[in-house]
Amino acid sequence: MANIPDPDKSYSYADWKTWEGRWELINGKAYDMTPAPSSEHQFVVGELYFALRHFFQNKHCLVFMAPFDVFLSKNETYETPDDIVQPDIAVICDKKQIVKKGCYGAPALVVEVLSPSTALKDYNEKFYAYQRHGIREYWIVDVANQMLHVYHLQEGTYQRIATYGQQDILHSAQFKDLTIPLKPLFEWS
Repeated sequence: MANIPDPDKSYSYADWKTWEGRWELINGKAYDMTPAPSSEHQFVVGELYFALRHFFQNKHCLVFMAPFDVFLSKNETYETPDDIVQPDIAVICDKKQIVKKGCYGAPALVVEVLSPSTALKDYNEKFYAYQRHGIREYWIVDVANQMLHVYHLQEGTYQRIATYGQQDILHSAQFKDLTIPLKPLFEWS
């Protein structure tokens, strides 16, 4: 019988290591990463990954797509992290953070593309986990409403810097030269 966590119980990193499949651990709660996202979700992730990969080419940051584990720890004890997440996209600007099994510590930028099954988690649990662990910039892509929200960490709290629509050009809060036209992103919808 597979070792599947109970969504109503609290777990640790030691528990997480025994689970089969793809799981996130946020505030001691287990979140199943299956089933696979929709084709629309994957299209948007792919378009953003391509744009970010192109922008960061020959720069000091690396871009990763899920499945890619990010280990977050308040005390920087990554052998027993507080949270393990799989952002749709993570931009890491300190290559020392990259380890064989993923990333230790806060990426510079994370992107989550909403799915009906993950929207509440992305807006709540992940939002506060990313804020708590000092991820400087967080993009939430709402495909259904063709919007992209940019949050930037200021004095320990996320502030929404902008909300962009299909006709807009996204401007990163921390990477001043990073702009992405959003029309191709939402052409699928």
